[in-house]
Amino acid sequence: MSDSPLFQALISGSLPARPGAPAQPSARRSGGPRPRSGRIPLVVDTDTAADDCFALLAAALHERADLKAVTIVAGNVGFAQQTENALLTLELAGRDGDVPVHVGAARPLVADWVSATDVHGEDGVGGQRRTGTTEVDSEHAVDALLRLSRAYAGELVIVAIGPLTNIALAVRRDEEFASRVREIVVMGGSINGRGNITPAAEYNIYVDPEAAAIVVGAGFPSLRFVPWDPTTIRDTVFDAGRIAEIEALGTRLSAFFVQANKATFAFDSAAGIGGSTHPDSLSVLVALDPSLVEVERPYRVGVELRGELTRGATVFDWRSDAPNATAIERVHGKAFFRALTAILTSR
Repeated sequence: MSDSPLFQALISGSLPARPGAPAQPSARRSGGPRPRSGRIPLVVDTDTAADDCFALLAAALHERADLKAVTIVAGNVGFAQQTENALLTLELAGRDGDVPVHVGAARPLVADWVSATDVHGEDGVGGQRRTGTTEVDSEHAVDALLRLSRAYAGELVIVAIGPLTNIALAVRRDEEFASRVREIVVMGGSINGRGNITPAAEYNIYVDPEAAAIVVGAGFPSLRFVPWDPTTIRDTVFDAGRIAEIEALGTRLSAFFVQANKATFAFDSAAGIGGSTHPDSLSVLVALDPSLVEVERPYRVGVELRGELTRGATVFDWRSDAPNATAIERVHGKAFFRALTAILTSR
C-alpha cells in the first residue's frame, strides 16, 4: 500500500491542488471554540448521490447539528458530479455559501475506483441541477478534517457515508487525529457477511478496503458502524407507501427526494429488498439522536484485504475481549422515518 503514488502524494504533508480550484475559499471555514449551544460540531464525509444527499439535508437542517464542512471522497458516481450534488443539496437546504465543501481523494488508495451508477443512476440525483454558482473551498478535504479536529478537539463528530479514503489519509497524516475526534459513525460493512457489491462485501468498504483497515485500527475513541446487513435492509426500507407519503408532503425537499431516489428505489426493489434503503440518512440521524438506536453491540472489526472471493468483506468478531468498534444492529424504523420526514417537511 505504501508504494501507491496517490498514497505517497496525499500523505506527504503537501496535498496537491485540485485542478481548477479557486485561489480563495468561497465559503466560510469553521474555526475557533465551539459555541456553547449544545449543538454537535459535525463533518459529513460523502460520495454524494441519492441517500447521501438526504443524509446531507439532515446534517444541514437538524436542530442538533452544527455542520462545519462537507468532504467529498471517490465513490458512488463521477467525482465532479458528487461535488455538484453536494453543492445542490446545500443550496436546497439554504446552506450554500455557508457550509464549505472540500474535495478530497478522487480515487482509492490502491485499487481502481468502482462506481455505483447502476444503483443510483448516472448522476445520482435524477437529473436535477442547481441554480447557484457557489464554488468548492480551496482547502483539501484531508486538511479540513485535520484543522477541524484541532479546532473542536474532543467534540468533533464525523459521519463517513462513503469509502474511507479521506479518513484514512487524515489518520496517516497526523497520528493524533483519531484521538481528537469524539466519534466517527461509519456507514459500511455487513455483520452477517452479506454483500451488496460482491457476495461478501458492502460497497463503501469494498471500494477502498485498505483505507477501511487503517480506520478500524486507528484507535478512535468511539467508532460506530451502521452496517448494510442486517440493519439497513430491515429497518430503513422505504416502500412505495412511504415514498407516496413523502411525495404528498408537497415541499421542495420532498420533491427533490422523490426524484433523486427513483433509480435507487427501482434497483433495490428489483433486488427483492422491497423499496429503497437509506443507511446514509440513518448514519447522520443516529449521530444526532441516540434514541433512534435500539440495539448496539461491541465488536472487534477487521477488513479482508486478500481474499479472492472476499476482498473488502468486514469481519465483526463478537467473541473478542478487545473490541475496537460498536455496530448498530437494530433501530426504531418508524422513528427514523418520522425524523427524516421532518427534515423533508422543513423547506
